[in-house]
Amino acid sequence: MTTVDDVSRPSRIAGPDEAISAEELQLAARNHGIPLEALRYDVTPAGLHYLLIHYDIPDVDPVAHTLTVDGAVDRPLRLDLAGLRDRPRVTHRVTLECAGNGRALLHPRPVSQPWLVEAVGNAEWTGTPLAPLLREAGLSPDAVDVVFTGADHGVERGVEQDYQRALPVADALREEVLLAYEMNGAPLLPQHGSPLRLIVPGWYGMAHVKWLRGIRVLTEPFDGYQNAVAYRLRSDADDPGVPVTRIEPRALVRPPGFPDFMSRTRVLRPGPCTVDGRAWSGHAPVSAVEVTTDGGASWVPTRLDEPSGGEWAWRRWQFDWAPEPGRYVLGARATDAAGRRQPVEQPWNRGGFANNLVQRVEVVVLAG
Repeated sequence: MTTVDDVSRPSRIAGPDEAISAEELQLAARNHGIPLEALRYDVTPAGLHYLLIHYDIPDVDPVAHTLTVDGAVDRPLRLDLAGLRDRPRVTHRVTLECAGNGRALLHPRPVSQPWLVEAVGNAEWTGTPLAPLLREAGLSPDAVDVVFTGADHGVERGVEQDYQRALPVADALREEVLLAYEMNGAPLLPQHGSPLRLIVPGWYGMAHVKWLRGIRVLTEPFDGYQNAVAYRLRSDADDPGVPVTRIEPRALVRPPGFPDFMSRTRVLRPGPCTVDGRAWSGHAPVSAVEVTTDGGASWVPTRLDEPSGGEWAWRRWQFDWAPEPGRYVLGARATDAAGRRQPVEQPWNRGGFANNLVQRVEVVVLAG
């Protein structure tokens, strides 16, 4: 008898010298990161924003689509998109980052979507706040978790499932959590969750459920795959781990000069230039960014622009540089107001999650 186990294998770690597989390449072709030159934009254009699609982009009719709110509530609700648009409308600028960003840089490498450092974007999301909807439904006093179900369906590690993630009730009731139907002032694109998605500022991307069709309130912790099995920081296969939640601080360099086609090594002419980039954290506002030009041997502070777009959006930093001819390795590290600093050496975990290891940008400054 054929089962889903015949097409869906357990997670694994790549061998010491194992190259990226055809399966990983297929994932990398379906999903994409932000081109690093797009760090120039305060708001990432929709087509340049990072993208991760777990299963298929579902075929959802926005006119017929409805959202249900049920479970441990006094008054179950059912709303169509028009009904949601009639509710109070707000816009938040929010930096989203995939929890697996940086996975392919780990040694040994967890075999999955092979992100380097580009799985990020900063967009304006418009919708209606979730908390008033939950209060209108009337949460049970013993409610524990709120489960969000998307319309995308697939099989992962032998488990057939709709994509589902849960938030603790306290996090679901944060006023900034949105039921979003627009991105950058336009209706959501199919790949970004049309017609409705969840936006949870400060949390990694796995929490921002796309193609949202159902909200269920539970009186016990949610034990679905994406909460209890995936997206946990584990040291080995038997470790139950701890859940991945908020975004760790990270800074990225917008690579200066121009690139070599294959290696992406940057080429720069000598003389004064301004190196810049973006920094963010889901725990607290970014308070400092340092930059290195020698691969981490030394660090100097940068100038931080004034915050643009609110507490959940990335922040621009700048550094004046006048390099002599030679080879350099640039990087930047962020510190947030909670005292979290981006590491130079990243502790390893089996899923390759929350790897905010400092980026390396190789630069060759030409002679003359």
